Amino acid sequence: MRESLSARMGIVAFLAILTVSAGTMLWLLWRFPVMTAIVTLAVLAALGVLAKLARLIDVDMKDLDRTEQRI
Repeated sequence: MRESLSARMGIVAFLAILTVSAGTMLWLLWRFPVMTAIVTLAVLAALGVLAKLARLIDVDMKDLDRTEQRI
């Protein structure tokens, strides 16, 4: 019983945070449409650049495994 209550509270908290976040974004878009669009595009561009950088520096785990190396 306690586990299901905890799971329900987690779902309710997630939905509440999601609702507040979406409401805030809609209010900002309604109140400041141009600035909100500019900031949103800047954040999405930054995330895209970070994703590209993450792929560039990603290392295959086989390269890090030194137990298979022979001298």
